[in-house]
Amino acid sequence: MSKPVLAIVVGSVRDGSLNQRLARAIAHAAAEKFEARFLKIDDLPMYDQDLEADPPAPVKRLKSEITAADAVLCVTPEYNRSVTPLLKNAIDWASRPYGKGVWIGKVGAMAGATPGAIGTALAQDHLRAILAAVGIRLVSKPELYIAFKDELLDEDDKPAKEDFAKLLGSFVDAIHDAYQAHARVDA
Repeated sequence: MSKPVLAIVVGSVRDGSLNQRLARAIAHAAAEKFEARFLKIDDLPMYDQDLEADPPAPVKRLKSEITAADAVLCVTPEYNRSVTPLLKNAIDWASRPYGKGVWIGKVGAMAGATPGAIGTALAQDHLRAILAAVGIRLVSKPELYIAFKDELLDEDDKPAKEDFAKLLGSFVDAIHDAYQAHARVDA
């Protein structure tokens, strides 16, 4: 039997992004339970309701990839105490047209990393409201707000410390458990 698909959407695409690194670390931690697929969002045009009836090809691709996923993970940096425009734009496109968004009913989780002490807590607070509004069944515990330090990951973005590996494992387990519970209910 194939593994369920975990779609990973990262709100930062810059080289060396802490959140790209965190997302790869979570994908490594999830390898036994999920097939992780990173979704491309940096080619999406800005959301435009006039294009909903016939969305651009990158939007169709994104919606198809989310539809094919069993669960989703949004990984966000914190920009001005909120999520990035890149991530919000992807969420908006995939939520439209109203009532027909591809997020509806998906099990989802969120994570984020920053060099600061509060580790994206404020961005995730905003993201929680956004994800609930588009119909994601959000896993709320454990929360993953990472005050990022280089020693957390090795050169391949795998957890370098046992306690961090356990934390990521618990996070993945919670997503997988929620996916299995919802899959049984929806069957």
